Amino acid sequence: MGALSRVLRSLGGEEALERLARLPGSDLTTVLLALMRRRAGTLSGPDVLRQYRSDRFVAPASVPFPVLRAAEDRLLAALPPSFSVLGLAPVAPLGTCSAVAEMDQNNVLSTIRGTEVAADPTNALALEAAVRRQTGPSDVRLATVQRVVRAQLFEGAGRFAHFTLFAAVSAGRDRGSLAFERHHFHEHLDFLREACGDVEIRVTVLDPRFEVVRGDLPTDPSRRTGYYKGLCYKVFLDGVEIGDGGFVDWTQTLLGNRKERLLITGIGVDRLSQLVRTDHRSA
Repeated sequence: MGALSRVLRSLGGEEALERLARLPGSDLTTVLLALMRRRAGTLSGPDVLRQYRSDRFVAPASVPFPVLRAAEDRLLAALPPSFSVLGLAPVAPLGTCSAVAEMDQNNVLSTIRGTEVAADPTNALALEAAVRRQTGPSDVRLATVQRVVRAQLFEGAGRFAHFTLFAAVSAGRDRGSLAFERHHFHEHLDFLREACGDVEIRVTVLDPRFEVVRGDLPTDPSRRTGYYKGLCYKVFLDGVEIGDGGFVDWTQTLLGNRKERLLITGIGVDRLSQLVRTDHRSA
């Protein structure tokens, strides 16, 4: 906040930010486009190369492409035929993560055209699932593989500014007695075991009614989250966390219907690729 205050003082105070925030979306886009064009016009080729060398957001993936591709193919090959695989756009509507999934907007790369760079494909799949649910399918199953960007600074091995995520979502309507939840939860688990091998699933029950959904899977009572509803889980392979999932209320929010149900699963492809690679050489 200190940096923002310093910049605002140089522009005449808080009123400058308030005036920009009150602009209609198209007018704000016009201003920002003019600003970016002017700034880009001052750059030379060496300037661009200098940023390319130093900016963590634009560096190539550290995992060799053939290794990543093999892990993607492994996941997609194990996906049940009932899932539709989508090629998502590299951007999503502004607020896709913060308004629907309560991710801090500062952790997302916002664009100047009212969109944001893809940060989590489960959020975009939820939007598409909501659209398809409006046309009447009883259950909607969608999946994708997408390279995403996160703006927060990660530390440690296997943590990158951009990385590939596999995502699968199952959407539908409450059928009573947690029938939707039980069916789709075990469908996702069967897929994870088929795709990733001898994985360990650790479940956190957030609502006692969901004990019947958990079955005999081990619990992780230490986990606390406001992100998931009812039940969530983490996925481990060889002791390394490679993904997680659970039930969320996103389609309820999007469609304004408390009877809507949504289960999401995400797998970090970069991490998975490092654990399952056996016969691929670095490019």
